[in-house]
Amino acid sequence: MTAEITRGAVPLAEVVRGDLVESVHLGHLVVLDAAGEVVLAAGDPTAEIWPRSSLKPLQAVAMVRAGLDLPPELLALAAASHNGEPVHRDGARAILAGAGLGVDALRNTPSLPMYPPAAADWLRAGRDAEPIAQNCSGKHAAMLATCVAAGWETGGYLAVDHPLQRAVRAVITELTGAEPAHVTTDGCGAPLFATTLSGLARSFGTLAGAAAADMSQEPTARVARAMSAHPEMVAGTGREDTLAMRAVPGAVAKIGADGVCAAGLPDGSSLAFKVLDGADRPRPALLAAALRLAGALEVPGADPAALAAIGRVPVLGGGEPVGEVRATFDDGLGARAAVGQGVRS
Repeated sequence: MTAEITRGAVPLAEVVRGDLVESVHLGHLVVLDAAGEVVLAAGDPTAEIWPRSSLKPLQAVAMVRAGLDLPPELLALAAASHNGEPVHRDGARAILAGAGLGVDALRNTPSLPMYPPAAADWLRAGRDAEPIAQNCSGKHAAMLATCVAAGWETGGYLAVDHPLQRAVRAVITELTGAEPAHVTTDGCGAPLFATTLSGLARSFGTLAGAAAADMSQEPTARVARAMSAHPEMVAGTGREDTLAMRAVPGAVAKIGADGVCAAGLPDGSSLAFKVLDGADRPRPALLAAALRLAGALEVPGADPAALAAIGRVPVLGGGEPVGEVRATFDDGLGARAAVGQGVRS
C-alpha cells in the first residue's frame, strides 16, 4: 500500500530557509479544465487517496437529496471543518434543534475548538473536549437532521450500511465518476470513502459549475452556493479555504486532513492535491498557486492581492521571516508557479 501512494510522487513544495532549500514536500496534484481534461498533472492524478474532510461538500449534497433543508449559512456548516468559534457551535446547535435533537445525539469525536482563541475561551469557561466543539459537529448535526427528515433511525447513523451512508456513497460514485474501492472510518467517526485525485477534482468542478449555472434547486448548486456565500462557516478565521472563497467569487474550496485540498471554479475547472507526508504547512501555498493555474484570476471580481496573500507562507527565524514555503510544480508551459506574487515567473 505504501508503494501505491508514493509511486510517481513529485516535489510539490519546497521550504526555503535563507539561501538553501531546507526540506521538500512530495505529493500529487491535478488541475482540470471545464471539460474535465487535465491541464496540469504533477505526480499521478489517478492516485487513490483518502480525501478526508474534502468529501464534506459531497456528503452535504447527499444530505440535501435525502431531504435536508437548511438556510444557506447552516448548509455551509454542514460541509465544514470549522474552527469551533461561537458562530460554529451555535450553528450546530441550531441544526440539531431544528430536528428536535440535542447535543447528546452527536456521535462525533469530542475535541476542543480548533481555533486557539476559541479553545482558550472554552477552557476558561470550564469546558472540556466535547463533540459540539469538534470541527465536524456541523456535519454530524446535519447528518442527524437528515435522518429525521428522511425518517431514518438516528442511533446508527455512522454505520456504513445505514441509509444515509449508502446515499453518501452513491453521490461520491456519481460525482467522482467511480465507485469507491476502499472504505474506512474518518477521524470524526463517519465512514470515509476513497477517491482518485482526479475524481475528487472533477466533483468540485461539478459543484462550482452547477452554482454558476444557477441550477437553483439542484443539491449540488445549493451546497456550492452556500459554501461560497458563507465561507466563514466552512472553516473560519485565518483558514485558507475560507480565504480562497472570499478571494475568488463563486469558488468552492475544502481542505482535508493529512495534506488534502480540492477546489472548483465557476466555469467548472478544478483542482485537487495530496501532500504525501500529510503536512498542513505547504497547503496554503499550493492552493494559491493551483487556483491561479486553474484560472482563478480570470473570474470576475477575483482579488489577486488576497489570493497572493494566501500563498505567502513565511519560514521564521527568531520570529522574523527568513524564507518561504513555495510551490515547485510548473504550469505546463515551463514556468514555475510564483506563489504569493499573483503572476507567473
